[in-house]
Amino acid sequence: MNIHLRGGKTAPRLLHDLHSYDPQKPPPHGFNVLTDIPLHDEEQKKPPPPAVGKGSCRHEWSLKHNQCSPTLEDEPPEQNLLFIIAAYCAQCRSHLEVLLDFREGDNFYPRCPNEDSLLHHFVHQPEASSPRQSGTTFPGLDHEFAWVDTQTFRCSSTPCYAKLQIRIKPPRLIPDWVSQLSDPFVIKMRAEKAIASDPERFEGHGVPMPIQVLQRMNAYISDAMNVHGIKKRIQGKNKRFMLNLGEPCADLLEYIGFSREGEDWLPPQPEPSASIPFTNPDNIRLDDIEKELHVLISKRPDEEKRIFKYLHIPISAMDDMKRILGSSDYRKSLRSRTIDLTKQEHPFYAGLGSIEDFHDDLITFAYDRQILTDPDNTPYYLECLQGIAAGRNSEDLRTKAAIEAAGDKISFSDIRAAFKSLGLAADAPHEDDTIIGIFKSRIADAPKQESELRRALKIIGQTRESQKIQVVASQVVTNYEQALSFLGAEPNTSDEFISTMFTIKINDRPADQHTARHAISLIANHRNSQALRNFLETGTLGEVEMDVDTAYALLDIHDKAVEDDLILTTYNVRTSDNPSQLDSLKNAVTVIAKARNSRRLGDFVNTGMISSEYELSEWPVGLENIGNTCYLNSLLQFYFTIKPLRDLVMNVDEFKMPVDEESLISKRVGSRTVSKKEVTRAQQFVDELRRLFQSMITSSKASVTPEGQLARLTLVSSSKEEHIRRQSMLSPARPSLGEIHGEPVYGPLGPPAQAVHNDSEMADDVGANSTEVNTVQGAYDHDVDSSSDVTLVDGLALPDHDFMILDKKEKSLQQRAFEDKENLPPSKSSIRESSPEMHLVPLGDSSPSRVNEQQGVSVASKEDVKKSTDPTNDEQHSPTTVTETPNTQMTSAAAGPPTRPPPYPPRPKPIDTSAVLEAEIGAQQDVTEVIANVLFQLQCAIKADSVDDSGEQLDQVKDLFFGKQKSYTRNNKGAIRTKEEYMSDIKVDVASGSRDIYAALDGAYDVQEVEVGGGVEPQYTSISRLPPVLQIHVQRVQFNLTTRSSFKSNNHLQLKETIYMDRYMDSDDPELLERRQQCWRWKKQLLRLENRRVQLAKSDLGMDIPEILKATQAYLQNLTELDDEDSIEVPPTLIQGIEDAAREAKAELESIESQINDLNSSISSQFNDLRKIPYRLQSVFIHRGYHNSGHYWIYIYDFAKEMWRKYNDGYVTEVKEVKEIFVQEAGDRPATPYFLVYVKDEFREQLVDPVCRDPAVEEPSKETQDVEMQDYNQPAELEAQVTSYTPYVPENGANESYQHQEWPSGEGWNNRTAAGHSW
Repeated sequence: MNIHLRGGKTAPRLLHDLHSYDPQKPPPHGFNVLTDIPLHDEEQKKPPPPAVGKGSCRHEWSLKHNQCSPTLEDEPPEQNLLFIIAAYCAQCRSHLEVLLDFREGDNFYPRCPNEDSLLHHFVHQPEASSPRQSGTTFPGLDHEFAWVDTQTFRCSSTPCYAKLQIRIKPPRLIPDWVSQLSDPFVIKMRAEKAIASDPERFEGHGVPMPIQVLQRMNAYISDAMNVHGIKKRIQGKNKRFMLNLGEPCADLLEYIGFSREGEDWLPPQPEPSASIPFTNPDNIRLDDIEKELHVLISKRPDEEKRIFKYLHIPISAMDDMKRILGSSDYRKSLRSRTIDLTKQEHPFYAGLGSIEDFHDDLITFAYDRQILTDPDNTPYYLECLQGIAAGRNSEDLRTKAAIEAAGDKISFSDIRAAFKSLGLAADAPHEDDTIIGIFKSRIADAPKQESELRRALKIIGQTRESQKIQVVASQVVTNYEQALSFLGAEPNTSDEFISTMFTIKINDRPADQHTARHAISLIANHRNSQALRNFLETGTLGEVEMDVDTAYALLDIHDKAVEDDLILTTYNVRTSDNPSQLDSLKNAVTVIAKARNSRRLGDFVNTGMISSEYELSEWPVGLENIGNTCYLNSLLQFYFTIKPLRDLVMNVDEFKMPVDEESLISKRVGSRTVSKKEVTRAQQFVDELRRLFQSMITSSKASVTPEGQLARLTLVSSSKEEHIRRQSMLSPARPSLGEIHGEPVYGPLGPPAQAVHNDSEMADDVGANSTEVNTVQGAYDHDVDSSSDVTLVDGLALPDHDFMILDKKEKSLQQRAFEDKENLPPSKSSIRESSPEMHLVPLGDSSPSRVNEQQGVSVASKEDVKKSTDPTNDEQHSPTTVTETPNTQMTSAAAGPPTRPPPYPPRPKPIDTSAVLEAEIGAQQDVTEVIANVLFQLQCAIKADSVDDSGEQLDQVKDLFFGKQKSYTRNNKGAIRTKEEYMSDIKVDVASGSRDIYAALDGAYDVQEVEVGGGVEPQYTSISRLPPVLQIHVQRVQFNLTTRSSFKSNNHLQLKETIYMDRYMDSDDPELLERRQQCWRWKKQLLRLENRRVQLAKSDLGMDIPEILKATQAYLQNLTELDDEDSIEVPPTLIQGIEDAAREAKAELESIESQINDLNSSISSQFNDLRKIPYRLQSVFIHRGYHNSGHYWIYIYDFAKEMWRKYNDGYVTEVKEVKEIFVQEAGDRPATPYFLVYVKDEFREQLVDPVCRDPAVEEPSKETQDVEMQDYNQPAELEAQVTSYTPYVPENGANESYQHQEWPSGEGWNNRTAAGHSW
């Protein structure tokens, strides 16, 4: 078995391994003792390969105090976010940096160790590490190290999320320099050469000892680092200098930082007032070399050290590293006091990332962390736990191991034993069928060992993650595939042979008769095989259906891979040519439908109609348009796919806000107090939303219809609703828009209608009597199956028109209209300008009314209008009754004359025009206003988990959709003001031209000039916390100051499937801010160049300036070449000057183009390496049309299926070509992205679940029972309709709904625990 362990290590284990980690001498087999976890096999006879390389150093890490932060040993770690421990090895002189960074964790929670997480548990991050690469061993020209080995780890505790980085660097003094300083022979040769150069001057001087040379160099460095003393130059002729170092050590002196001045050497110039920890490279280099010189001196013989009185005691760095890693006083086992230090630690401890002196509780903690971070290798970690329990003879650990094994976990020893029981080698490759065959033969040979063999097979199935093997092992038969496997059949096995295999099965094993009958039942239901059903009831096989090959042959189809549409086309042709074969041909299609598991063919056989090509249980439902509600439908589809939000809505009763006065007194949403009325309205909204979601889950149809009440509550905020109510008491009578199911019409409309004179005013109502019925509603009641199939109108619909039925021949017209709704006539203005005699013909149920193909207004004749507006006309106040005729058409009939005259004079009474006002508000609603209204109501409806410092409610909705951003404003005195606030979306625009998503986002976070107190100050914004669901609003509606009118910008926004938000984050890292500032400077320069390019490249003549100058020069030149009588004298200097100007302008334009390209390249690549915070594109709201009209639809990505779907009102289809989304179509009104949704990449599977379907099974109609086809993926036993939503429940019984999810933390997502859910 090829196993790669990916677990972590506790802090004590990591420090233990840090002593043995030597990147300079790695082991030959590639094992990394610091980052890798050893794999130990108890059955292997040969010893494991060494964990460290030959000759590697067992480090003794000593502290470099001047490079550590914090410096006070008694400073509590809780007060800092970043810790740095710098050390050097007192043996090999290697350098070490340990950086512990808490800045990306959740400061709301206590750091590790704590009650929940007893120690830090660090998991290696290979993608963030840079191991040592083989290469040069010499320092670079910049005086840095020859190489740096960087290993990065993360604490696996979600709230902690500490980042640990370990950097190991080689000694600064390379072997050649060490030889010059400590090799007696090299020192002797150098000193004798100096003496020979001037014997008289060096008379009485001898060859220095190595310790003298080392101390002399150390003295020079100490003098250079002395910030108070005067740094002395070294005389080149100084006798001590020449004897100890001299010219042969020039390269070493230059590396250290000495510089020449004639024959003399000037000492290094480190930063004189450097604070601790050192950050200046010169100070760090001198400090490192000083520590290495101490190591070299300490290795000199004791005799030398006694003579020259050397004494230096290094301070161990281990205490400081233990302190910052929280492992100073962890709980130890009592047996650790008697551990034999000469005996090697068992590898099982390293396997769990623990060490031998751990208490049993810490061993358990380490095991739990390993299986949490590396569940695939649970068998090995369980074996480590079992081995340690046995070695310690610990009852607690044995109990823990027994509980784990009882919970369906298996160990390595279990796996080896399982393979061995079947006579197989665990590490050899085997096919599933081979293993199953061996298992069956073993059972046949030894039936008494069946239970033992089944357990072994189950373990093998779990290990291989083979569903096929596990089904055979457990004998569980719950679906079609398992039924076939139980009987040993294949999908193409005929019914006749299935019955034969059933007989053989129960003859061999009579005890399996019940399971075998259940398997036959599943197969019969899946295939809809009456023959197999008859076999179960009578024991004899009924009429056997034709096989699939015969079916294709009967239809004369030779290619079995053809599309369903071609099969249906062939069927229609064959039945037309051979009507007598209708039954046989239909049976052939039935057989092919079963073989293909094609719902499209199956529905055609059942109903004679072509339906959706997708399986209902595996495909989202559409939402019918109930009157220009395409945007609302897109929004509802988006919210449905966000699994935490959907779970919250479906389980909202658990979170509902109490409406008593005491509970509401402190409720604040959107920085304001919320009233009881708003909470009640919001809960009504959530209840309506839950009903819709329930219908979307359980509907047995391809689309459902939202309720009008939900549309009103979604599109109209509570404040707008109150405004409407007040306006309705003040407004005169206005035309009604009609109703759907008793609800007024909502949604975006066309531009407001122009005023009309009273003589053509359309009647609002037929009377003021409470019993009046709108005739439009009467027409809708004729067929209310899909309210979006009705054209919404103003005024009265005339009763003498039948409904228009559109048949299949108009399918292409339907599709074109459906894709381009906004091209159809506006609903008001154009109709009002048309003939008064023009009447609307309402559309029936068979019409593709969701395309709103008729957006007209039925207008009464002038005579009727005159009657309706005449106050003396009694008919105006006559109640209108609605009757149903035998042919089901609804008609209007006027009642008799009133029994008493109307009051005189008539008192004006307020007329409720809320439907009109709401519709107009719907038309004016901004996308973000609607979304803000939805989020506001969701928050109002539920209880708070907690509140922030301002009293603002914090809850699941806030956590999902709201982030925080911080603005920085610098005044003219250099002072910076900051302001942090919530944000639910990022607003970007494409007004100035097409751009990519990063350029658009830059516009929201780049520095800009803002007016403050009459002055202008620079301001920029950063994101301090990112929400998991990131919403981006593309502001396309612009205002033309010249025409004083609004318009929609159709400039292309180039989307990316993945964006990285690192560049926009609020960070203490000065490098990130410097990068952003550099980018801003480039953009400022780019703007200046682009403005200059416009000056040079654009003109009213259609030519750029160089071309104009060149044409002018040519024209003047032609003037000089005319005949003598017509020639015009042109000064030669003028022609030459214009030619020079043209050349210079062209050169400038080319230079500008080059600079612009370079700047654009620099800007686009400035942040390419920042890829730690990826967000994936999940939804794209699309709009086609003008700023005040058009059509919306939405694309939503299914991460599980790796496919895009298009949700266009009642239709949901697969996107075959993604360029439909990412490439802008040609034309003056292209479909453009209006609103984008990105989700945090690491949580996409928890956040997004587009397909949540559990359709109810409908009873077949009597007309279709003889050819009924079942839902092939749905067992027939599911007879009861699903009437309630049940979130997925894992095997352990925990409800995996929104409030119980375990959400990992990450950049920009502040995790917290409240109200029973952990984020």
